[in-house]
Parts: sequence; structure tokens; C-alpha cells
Amino acid sequence: MAIILFDDNAHYTLRPLTFTRPVANLRIGILTIAEKWAKYLNTSFSYHTPAYLKAKFPIQVEAQNLFINGAVCPDEHLLEAIDKLQNGEALYHNNQLLAVRLSENDAREFNSEQAFDRKIDYSAAVVSIRYPEDIFRKNDTELRRDFALLTQGRTSAVISNTNTIIGNHFFAEEDAVAECSTFNTNNGPIYLGKQTEVWEGTHVRGGLALCNNSQIKMGAKIYGATTIGPRCRVGGEINNAVLWGNSSKGHEGYLGNSVLGEWCNIGADSNNSNLKNNYAEVKLWDYTTQHFRKTGLQFCGLVMADHAKCGINTMFNTGTVVGVSANVFGAGYPRNYVPDFAWGGAHGYEVYRMDKVFETIERVYTRRNKQLDDVEKQLLQDIFNLTQPYRNF
Repeated sequence: MAIILFDDNAHYTLRPLTFTRPVANLRIGILTIAEKWAKYLNTSFSYHTPAYLKAKFPIQVEAQNLFINGAVCPDEHLLEAIDKLQNGEALYHNNQLLAVRLSENDAREFNSEQAFDRKIDYSAAVVSIRYPEDIFRKNDTELRRDFALLTQGRTSAVISNTNTIIGNHFFAEEDAVAECSTFNTNNGPIYLGKQTEVWEGTHVRGGLALCNNSQIKMGAKIYGATTIGPRCRVGGEINNAVLWGNSSKGHEGYLGNSVLGEWCNIGADSNNSNLKNNYAEVKLWDYTTQHFRKTGLQFCGLVMADHAKCGINTMFNTGTVVGVSANVFGAGYPRNYVPDFAWGGAHGYEVYRMDKVFETIERVYTRRNKQLDDVEKQLLQDIFNLTQPYRNF
């Protein structure tokens, strides 16, 4: 039976993070949502996502298909309810479609907004993400769940005795390396993935997930719940932030209550504010309404989409959204919404031309032995076209 993770309206409310990926491809906790489902169900998956993403994220339909909402994180109770679904039955939570089992013909016509006659209500709580800030808000819950999922029945590798470990919720994969650092797990688990490095003088207060092939530089201060995705390098001070992967914040500066996509770079001594001077509720730019939306949060920092970058000493105001492949630099505070493919800063913006975008990405990819292929180029061009109305400068 095929497992298909579908996008509902969350694909639009989670922009700009989801311009470049299905919702289930987002990381929260240690794993992406898709990886969580694959781990729980012990099977592969594909995506039902907007048309322009299908070349990179194709759907795979079989004779029997289980569609699962990609914005919803799995747990044992939800898995049990989904496992009981018969063909044509749909599981709902507060009018949100969680899952539906469909035959091949019906699967090819699937639409997340269609009505299903055979509805089953699910009353237990679910963890789902609807807005970008949900990722760091709910990261603690998912980090704890993923830690238990990945370490159950296993014993941590032994790391150097130059380190200090406080508490009993520390786990390192066999080839993780750390020296002369402190790990306090009393407030949350700490997970060091494969081929990770924690350099000397780092202080970590859990929860923390340092995913495969990532590094924490000397003297860093990290507290949770924070996730550093695969192939990242970080330093400075980080608090309750999620970095998807292949991104760098390698120098001093503060990043807090924030989400960074893939292939982002934060310049040296850059900082974001996560608390307004008057302690008021933070608002974030909303792509669906084209207005700033109340978050209900007092602490809310930076949301940065894939391929976005900022120069040294950049100062991000509380609740700033930076779009896909935006390049921010210069003195002063950039405005709280930096459109996709914008080039500039507080002094003003111009359009970041696609030929220049491709040149930069090719240089970045070369550093990681990766090539920018035609599928990725077309995807970025489609996003450039989709976001054209937002570039009013």
C-alpha cells in the first residue's frame, strides 16, 4: 500500500518555507514530518503537492493508497486510528482531514478539500503545523518524541571524558565527536547525530538535535528546544530555533525563536530580535492575506526561506519574514517582510535576477559536491514567477 503525504491549505499558510517543498518535508524535532511517518510505518512515501513541485517530489500511486496529512505529526494513538481505516473511510479532527484510504482510481482524483461520505472523528490531541512559528513553538514536543523514537532500545556511544554531561537524556551516535563541552539534559534531551562535531568550549542546555554531518563551533551557547539540521555549521548564541539543513550561522550573533530553511547563510555578528521593546504581541507577514498576522506570541524572531542570505552585522527586527533567495545586506534594520528574490536592505531593494540567483546557488552547491540540475532550476523559476506580485519595489 502506498503512503502519500498530502498538502492541504497549510502549504499556503506556511509560506515562504513551503514554496520549495511539500509540508511534510519540513523539519520539526529531529526528523522531517515525512521521515517520522516513514519511521513509524516502516515504509517509503511520496507526496501529493502543488503541480509545480511534482517534478522534484513525484507522487506514487498503487492499488491501495493511504493519504496522510503532511502537516500532522504521528504518534501511537493516531497511528492506531489510521490503521483501522477501511477503503473509502476518512479520519477527521475538528474538520481537518487527517487521513483517508483510497483505491487507485479514487487516489488519482484525490483533492484535500473534497468531501468524503464515510467520516470518522478523531478526538485525541494532534500536533500539526499551520504557520511558520508553529515549527519552533512545537519543536520541544517533537524533539522529545523523536529522541524516544530514535534511541529506544539503544545505548549512546561514549564520547570524550573532557565533556560534562548533566542528566540522563543524552545520546550520541557512534561517530559523533565532542570535546571540552557541557551538555545539560535536565530541561530536554540532547541528540548528536552521525558524523557530528561539537567543538571545544560549547555549552548546550537541552533540548538539542544536532543532525548528521553538522558542526557546532567553539564557544557556542545553545539552548532549547533547538534543531540543527543535517550538514549545518553554527556558532554564537542560538535559542529555540530550527535550521532545516545545509545552512550556516557560523559566527557570533543571536538567533532565537526562529526558523531557517535550506541553503541559508547568516553573516557574522548578525542578530535577530525575538521580543519587542514594548513587550507587545508579535505579528508576522502572511502570504495568504498579504497583511501582517497576529501570532499570539510575545517571543517570535526570524523566518527565512530556502537560499536566503544576509550580510555581516544584519539586524532583523522582531517577527521578520525573509522570502526565497532573498539577499539582505547594508546598514539599518531591513523591513519586517523581505520579498522573495529581493536584493538589498534598509536602503531599498531591487530584483535579484535569475541568472545571478543561479550563479550563486551553483557556487554554494559546488562547496557541498552538489549540482544545480534542470529540475531545480525550473522549480526556482516557477517560484520566481509565483512571487512576482509581492515585489513592489
